[in-house]
Amino acid sequence: MALTNWKNCLKVSLALSFMLLFQASHAQFDITTADQFLQKNQKAMGNELVVLVNKGGQSIYKKELGKEFTGKSPADALDISQWFTAALVMILVDEGKISLDDPVAKYIPKFEKYMKGYITIRNCLTHTTGLDANPEGIGKLVARNKFPSLDAEVDTYIEKRDIRDNPGEAFLYGRMGISIAAKVLEAATKKTFDRLAAEKLFRPLGMKTSSFYNEKGGIDPFDGAVSTANDCMNFMQMLLNNGMFNNKKILSEESVKELKKIQFPNAKIRFKPELEINNSAGLTTWIEEKNEEGIALFLSQGLEGTIAWMDFKNNSATVIFLKDGGGDKKASLSRELKKIISGR
Repeated sequence: MALTNWKNCLKVSLALSFMLLFQASHAQFDITTADQFLQKNQKAMGNELVVLVNKGGQSIYKKELGKEFTGKSPADALDISQWFTAALVMILVDEGKISLDDPVAKYIPKFEKYMKGYITIRNCLTHTTGLDANPEGIGKLVARNKFPSLDAEVDTYIEKRDIRDNPGEAFLYGRMGISIAAKVLEAATKKTFDRLAAEKLFRPLGMKTSSFYNEKGGIDPFDGAVSTANDCMNFMQMLLNNGMFNNKKILSEESVKELKKIQFPNAKIRFKPELEINNSAGLTTWIEEKNEEGIALFLSQGLEGTIAWMDFKNNSATVIFLKDGGGDKKASLSRELKKIISGR
């Protein structure tokens, strides 16, 4: 009898311990409020979306809304694409094939011909190339890619964009620098950007559905990746684990630190999206919160609804992944949901 009571007590104790652990892991945000928000705004956010929250490598919140849209369903990754591009650059830095402070003219000599050889890969990834906006309007900087190829796009920037600022002195958010960096990778490796991404990033991370391939036009390293919520979480978990994923080293700890480093903090702002974010920028990311080590909250937040962020202080990652992005309303609702989940 005593033995039976002891076993029952043990079961109760284990159950209580699990419940306390479960509650503690969820204590960072009000799940009921998040559920109510999604229920109320599902239609306005496009009906089909996925929300994933991981903490300490474990899933603590998952919502798959829509008839067939799940964490495995592909959709446009939008601005998260830039994270993938930056990570791919750092992989090649780890391999010794390039350096962030290499001038792009080292790989694309045509830049030197047009007196733009001083721009570095670091400038490209931080939107501080010094090149001016499209004469048709600053909004064109974030418009969807309509170039037939990456070569044609970069040639346009070389030949038709004026020099406005010294590199590193001004921040002008847009696709120019990101596409130039991608072309540098192609020149350095003699492989297409989409193939490099598949071989060196997506496959090692188990991101089986992710790709930059575009059968309709040019490769778009700025916001042209297709991915899934699950794949994005694999990527973020790798960064939270200092470059490791499933006991494989994807990035060195030094490269992860570089990705988390605040770049050009004193650059004046020529243009940034009208979002509720500060002006600090890292390598293709917004820096919403800083700590003594650099970046505490690492954010990808564009204008179309799909967003993701990593909280290095709390070892957590979140992605709000919409099947169909687009529109100020969806973006605004995603930002409201982010505040509920992150508390910021």
